Amino acid sequence: MADDLGTTEREILAQRLKKAEALRALGVNPYGNGHAPRHLAADVHARYGPAPADEIARDPGDWSLAGRVLAVRSFGKAAFLRVRDRSGEIQVWVKKDRLEERAFEAFKLLDVGDIVAAGGPATRTKTGELTVEATAFSILTKSVRPLPEKWHGLVDVEQRYRQRYVDLVVTPGVREVFQRRARIVSTIRRFLDGRGYLEVETPTLHKPEEAGGAAARPFQTHHNALDLDLKLRIATELHLKRLVVGGLDRVYEIGRIFRNEGIDRRHNPEFTTIEFYQAYATHQDLMLLTEQLLHTLAGEVADGPLITFQGQTIDLTPPYPRISMLEVGARALGLSPEDALAGRGLSEALARAAARDNDSEAAWKLEQAASRPPGQAIALAFEVFGEPQLPKDRPAFVVDFPLETSPLSRRRDADPRLVDRFELFAAGMEVANAFSELNDPVDQRARFEAQVKARAAGDQEAMPYDEDFVRALEHGMPPTAGEGIGIDRLTMLLTDSPSIRDVILFPLLKPRDT
Repeated sequence: MADDLGTTEREILAQRLKKAEALRALGVNPYGNGHAPRHLAADVHARYGPAPADEIARDPGDWSLAGRVLAVRSFGKAAFLRVRDRSGEIQVWVKKDRLEERAFEAFKLLDVGDIVAAGGPATRTKTGELTVEATAFSILTKSVRPLPEKWHGLVDVEQRYRQRYVDLVVTPGVREVFQRRARIVSTIRRFLDGRGYLEVETPTLHKPEEAGGAAARPFQTHHNALDLDLKLRIATELHLKRLVVGGLDRVYEIGRIFRNEGIDRRHNPEFTTIEFYQAYATHQDLMLLTEQLLHTLAGEVADGPLITFQGQTIDLTPPYPRISMLEVGARALGLSPEDALAGRGLSEALARAAARDNDSEAAWKLEQAASRPPGQAIALAFEVFGEPQLPKDRPAFVVDFPLETSPLSRRRDADPRLVDRFELFAAGMEVANAFSELNDPVDQRARFEAQVKARAAGDQEAMPYDEDFVRALEHGMPPTAGEGIGIDRLTMLLTDSPSIRDVILFPLLKPRDT
């Protein structure tokens, strides 16, 4: 057992271990098995609601509950327990004269944190509390390690993430966040299933020559039996598009993604996305679909389209504004969109912007942009100057992406220097990314070749040349649009959670010094 307790806590642990032995001496297994309660706390509340004591007394029922003890108020031969199960909380009234002798002796060995079973009629106490009066009581599991004393939750935020099993018990609102996350996922499934999409699963392990479908560094691993180097997927995109080639016209996958990158408020190396692809559609179609999806989620998961995120009210009612990356990025540098795309005066404009920017990180990005193709430089300028100016009170679609930013997107017919793509931003976060898919195998081959050159020049996030994917396109992929949505960031938005670690049950953390 890890020795991470203080002296007082260690004494408590020793006392509780003795209580476990005392339970055994009474013939009670402190780590029991096979108890199945017939009811939930919510059933009792639903049955009686605000009914007065005399009405409850006419039909008190015989309730059977089980859960964790959160608090105990003891009065010698009686006590009130606050018990929580998966549906909520209920008060249990334990009295010596209502229990068998052995059951009451076992009760005297109770501690906060124990998991118990109780059965008996309902009543309402003089203080107005709906209560189950125990005629049967047992300790199912003895909690030997004490929970935090303060019921406002763990003070150390990082400890909350490291010991999520405690956080879920003692920190108000945490369970509700993850229950809401589950509803978000199930609502998305229903939304897409109802529109003819098929849920599929694609490989998590990729071969080195397979393009991942995103600009990110993968985690590397090795398969011993085949002596084969592999990598964890950074996206599900290219396998899903292979399925569209095969005739599965509407597909989606909800799955874990792994990117070997830094950790901050919005990034975790292991996260969850949904990607969906629709044949015979464009990115414009997916804009409308995305607006409908967010509006549906607000109705199903939140209290309606007006949500609050970190003090800011955000209206999820469609339509959402469209903001041009090209226009905003170029104007921020003092250039016309045409001059910026052509690279005319771009290096000088970036140098001037870097010199006047007081943010060292932003200045560094602008300096780096000078060595990038014009399209990528415009994207970096938009990141520095445009993203902070996006609407705060509603989501917004960023459109007009230069070709160099999107190696898998379809060129725009009206201007091949741009691609048919959008990113959805809300609360300052990129939540979704979508585009009309590139289905020209010759163009795709050329873009992979450009990615190979970029990698040779030092871009560690550039894609490898994926010959099998080009081969798939050569068989013919119908006009298709695809989109990826970050489930974690979407959950942050819809649960008013400031950090991605608040919506991932077990986020990756730096090891603590020992």
